[in-house]
Amino acid sequence: QVQLVESGGGSVQPGGSLRLSCGVSGYVFNSTCVGWFRQAPGKERKEVATIYTDFPHTYYAGSVKDRFTISQDKAKNTVYLQMNSLKAEDTAMYYCAASTTGAKEWRCANLEVTLFPYWGQGTQVTVST
Repeated sequence: QVQLVESGGGSVQPGGSLRLSCGVSGYVFNSTCVGWFRQAPGKERKEVATIYTDFPHTYYAGSVKDRFTISQDKAKNTVYLQMNSLKAEDTAMYYCAASTTGAKEWRCANLEVTLFPYWGQGTQVTVST
């Protein structure tokens, strides 16, 4: 059974930084896509970043490019999201998600939400003064 647990959320001032962690169990990083998504109150869940674990290759939504960095530590079965220069618009519940093994890289590159059958419970990020 695949399980994902997010951590590292909290409250931060605009311009600050946070690093989110996604610990994965019952899962093998082999031709898989792991992604971060976020959902603000009253809005749909939106893509943030994905990582294709074989190489790895990384992909970002335009709203976070050059501010956020997704990375992995295969030995720890963990994926990270480093968030810098945070804005109020980044306030949301952040979710980690994982694809099945053998996922197509082009779908990972497109940050397709339907690629991910496994989801964590989420961690709250609040950016305010």
